[in-house]
Amino acid sequence: MCYGKCARCIGHSLVWLAVLCIVANILLYFPNGETKYASEDHLSRFVWFFAGIVGGGLLIFLPAFVFIGLEQEDCCGCCGHENCGKRCAMLSSVMAALIGIAGSGYCVIVAALGLAEGPRCLDVNGQWNYTFASTEGHYLLDRSTWSQCVEPKHIVEWNVSLFSILLALGGIEFILCLVQVINGVLGGICGYCCSRQQQYDC
Repeated sequence: MCYGKCARCIGHSLVWLAVLCIVANILLYFPNGETKYASEDHLSRFVWFFAGIVGGGLLIFLPAFVFIGLEQEDCCGCCGHENCGKRCAMLSSVMAALIGIAGSGYCVIVAALGLAEGPRCLDVNGQWNYTFASTEGHYLLDRSTWSQCVEPKHIVEWNVSLFSILLALGGIEFILCLVQVINGVLGGICGYCCSRQQQYDC
């Protein structure tokens, strides 16, 4: 098994997932494409936690680029053997993967909390509040209650869709980073991607 090739595939996948997380998070600021709700602070509090921008986005780019660059990484080498340096690089990638796990985990937790609490909206009584906060997420299964939110229009669908996307993307990022932890340990112990003879040389 070529551990370096696996790491690069994970890295490329993480880049696209991070971009999608950032886009989804940005869209949460503009229900129906309008900016006034953000400027008037009529958005869910969890939108301002930057789960997709920071957790599922920026904190994922770091490990992603580390994984992509593993093929060119020779780390320190040892006793003149290049493959041993690559083993060192594979083991160091585990640290980057842990950062990715932290970022994606943060994204998943915030998205889940955002889904459970529901959006901040103008209700039928003319008050801005978290209409579904007391339902403990059960509103997700009862679409007939979504009409309680009058403004922004379709805000429940907007929040549910985008927070669900962030939850799914963050979950995939978490799994990929966890796979890289295992891949990095195995690559560091068993060899980066080398023949039996190269392993003996180290």
